[in-house]
Amino acid sequence: MNAYDRMYLEKARIALGRMLDYAVYGLKYDLSVFWDMFLVSKIARRFEQGDASVIAGRSGVELALMVTGKDQEYPKPVYSLEKSEEYWVGWALAYYQWKTCLSFSQITSFISIEEMRRMYSPYHEMDVRQFCDRISELYIERKEMTNLKRRRLAAGISQSQLAQITGIPVRTIQQYEQGQKDINRARAEYVIHLSRALYCDPQQLLEYKLKEE
Repeated sequence: MNAYDRMYLEKARIALGRMLDYAVYGLKYDLSVFWDMFLVSKIARRFEQGDASVIAGRSGVELALMVTGKDQEYPKPVYSLEKSEEYWVGWALAYYQWKTCLSFSQITSFISIEEMRRMYSPYHEMDVRQFCDRISELYIERKEMTNLKRRRLAAGISQSQLAQITGIPVRTIQQYEQGQKDINRARAEYVIHLSRALYCDPQQLLEYKLKEE
């Protein structure tokens, strides 16, 4: 079972791809910042549910403007023959979400939007199903990890590097990642320093039980 009727899939992929492309190159947003805005907007949920007025009735530019709440003059989009990395991420991610019925929030809680962008090479030259297979592998591998470890791996930094950035002892970071210490009871400044280093909300480092898929 897929998230919505296949007849809307290709339009949805183009819309999500152009939304990310325009948000980064037209509206000048950092990709992760814009993605977080998208996740908390009503647009994300409507997209996941296959709302035709969103996935087929709006352009990517319109979706980006709806997410950011911009209603003033905005730069006209410029589309090149060679699609950007951000366009590819949206195009491929829309397919994965449609295929799995997972929410965008669930997917990117295990593999960040930035990590997906780094997958552009070599996956943009492959069949999108190979991208999906790799995302599913990472999803399964990381599902049992602590949020801190998952976020650190997605950021592509080592425990030692994180310790240097935050000033938190590397052993303490290891204990939080291994569950030997409860990060929910960590000093508030530790959680804040970690969240800043990993570009996430402090709440996203706390542990909670995911609902069964």
